Amino acid sequence: MGLSYKILPHYTYEDYCRWEGQWELIDGIPYAMSPLPSVKHHHVSGNLYMLFREALKKSACNCKVFMPIDYKVSEETILQPDLLITFKNILDQKFIAEPPELVVEIFSSSTALKDLNSKFHIYQNNRIPYYLILDPVKNLIEVFELDGDSYSKRISGTNESFLFSFKNECSFEIDFSQVWIL
Repeated sequence: MGLSYKILPHYTYEDYCRWEGQWELIDGIPYAMSPLPSVKHHHVSGNLYMLFREALKKSACNCKVFMPIDYKVSEETILQPDLLITFKNILDQKFIAEPPELVVEIFSSSTALKDLNSKFHIYQNNRIPYYLILDPVKNLIEVFELDGDSYSKRISGTNESFLFSFKNECSFEIDFSQVWIL
């Protein structure tokens, strides 16, 4: 462990609950979630939420889509994916404590490194079946699917469609070209 890590303050979920504003906590280190994302980020996020919500309504899947909500990985790691899908009934909870089935991060220049590295490995290590990364500047989506112990990139493009299939025989297709429509 490096010297700089030893002298950095270390925070927990209890500390996190007292903070004002929007934060994430990764291995005890806080990350401010401000300033607020761009207008295009919000637009893409809203479109994606509606696409997933409509696909889930049409499917036989008994799951819910949320945006953003705390995902408490551990006492020292609390993440706020832009969108997640879970089969768990969490409507009466403050956060999700079990790994969701799918997480989405819509990154900006200030979050790209964290989304592509730290969060990627956390989601992979927690065996979340699908991790989606969207770049609203390039209109690029990448879908990663858990294959054994690691993620495999299934698509990378702008106007791709993808069929999501889960262990409980739940499946639905998303046409990602609809995410970018203004």
